Amino acid sequence: MDQDEINRRHAEKMRKKKAVRDKIVATKTEERGLLIVHTGKGKGKSTAAMGLAMRCIGHEIRVGIVQFVKGVWQTGERTVLARLPDLVTVKAMGEGFTWETQDRVRDVAAAEAAWETAKAMIADPDYGMVILDELNIVLRYAYLDADMVIATLKSKPRAKHVVVTGRNAKAELIEIADLVTEMTMVKHPFRSGVKAQAGVEF
Repeated sequence: MDQDEINRRHAEKMRKKKAVRDKIVATKTEERGLLIVHTGKGKGKSTAAMGLAMRCIGHEIRVGIVQFVKGVWQTGERTVLARLPDLVTVKAMGEGFTWETQDRVRDVAAAEAAWETAKAMIADPDYGMVILDELNIVLRYAYLDADMVIATLKSKPRAKHVVVTGRNAKAELIEIADLVTEMTMVKHPFRSGVKAQAGVEF
């Protein structure tokens, strides 16, 4: 076949593919807030959530972010988002990773305070999206009652998007979520002796 024939066949194939896709898309008419979960051992769960926050901000949809663990590090995303106070509220309420604090009572108290803030944001109609960063970690360590959290997420306002990040998402959370993405680690520089770096990890 010459290039003209290859191009003609390609165009015909794509035309048929588009017709099928258009038919499928036409059946998707429901619009509502989603419960989104980013989990898995791979890097990028919180990063993906911050990308969603940027999308919302671009549409002037107000975003609330509660960070259940990352309260100690000064991160690049918090620095940027702090410049947009009319569109985003970031509450960094954790005290660091559990192996750093080594104080379960303190960790539980921090998780409970963060959850109260999260519930208020979920109930607040001014927020179109609420991101619960590393909530899965505090659920894994039972710093919060999982049934209570699941009940709140199940009864969230219909139009509200809620994003939950962190490794080891509970099966009950995965079951009620609309969208679940598992980040799979294939390779990580930390294993080769490379430390966490500004602009990549924080």
